[in-house]
Amino acid sequence: MFGFAMGAAQAATKVTFCTNWFAEAEHGGFYQAKATGLYKKAGLDVTIKMGGPQINGIQLLAAGQCDFYMGYPMQTIMAVYHGLPVVSVAASFQKDPQVIIAHQGVKSLASLKGKPILVSQSAYTTWWPWLENKYGFTQSQTRPYTFSVAPFLHDKNISQQGYIGSEPFMIEKGGEKPVIFLLADYGWPAYAETIVARTSMVKDEPKVVAAFVKASMEGWKSYLADPAPGNKLIKQADPKQTAAQMAFALKMMKKYKLVTGDEAAREGIGIMTAARWKKMFDFMVANKMLPASFDYKKAYDLQFIKGLDIKPASGQ
Repeated sequence: MFGFAMGAAQAATKVTFCTNWFAEAEHGGFYQAKATGLYKKAGLDVTIKMGGPQINGIQLLAAGQCDFYMGYPMQTIMAVYHGLPVVSVAASFQKDPQVIIAHQGVKSLASLKGKPILVSQSAYTTWWPWLENKYGFTQSQTRPYTFSVAPFLHDKNISQQGYIGSEPFMIEKGGEKPVIFLLADYGWPAYAETIVARTSMVKDEPKVVAAFVKASMEGWKSYLADPAPGNKLIKQADPKQTAAQMAFALKMMKKYKLVTGDEAAREGIGIMTAARWKKMFDFMVANKMLPASFDYKKAYDLQFIKGLDIKPASGQ
């Protein structure tokens, strides 16, 4: 692996990491790495900049406004297809936290075929076509999702999209125990919370990229063991985050093994494989999002997670 250590008189390398949303437990490993000094130990002075609904992080990355971005495979592949000089170098989440949430009594994901489901606009260019392919769902059964769980709580006949650590928590606060279908556990192949870098940084500063990847994945291992340091920084960044919300999100990340499942259990946190990227690309080609001739391999680089071997602790 790449060696990168800070000499006695050498200043830490300043890097900026742009996240995909407001600070939350799902970003915990990165805040943990900052809070516990893992970045500092790696010779890095890391600034974490929160994302939000109106912020296009991958454009900021391409423009040099941040050095790393918290991305998503389909988004990165499309960005590369459109000429942006970016590349994925690690995957925090082996499983996309995307879920379909239903009411008690719903026995299977397949049984929701033809039933009304609240879906956001972005789903139509990501996981909704996969549900159409696999279960025969149709756009005619979708209804607009306005990022409120109130319609779900008031109508026992509808289901909705959500993230594993967010909407289920709000629904439980509303007095109902929902039925949850994590799409990853039914075959949806996407990674999530990937680390995306500019291709120029990978080429010119590989030691910095390697140091950031390694410290971030060590941060995830630490966060899963004791989230208190990271949660303190998350709370400072977004005071709306409550202890109960963060505890619920962490519980769900552990239960469904978002960070530690699949290949990560064997090869370490942050791992990506060529086979998984090919699955994602094949899905996009099959749904006419990309031409089969596109060189999708430009969208990822496996060199920084090979040999890291940051295994989850027992019970994680």
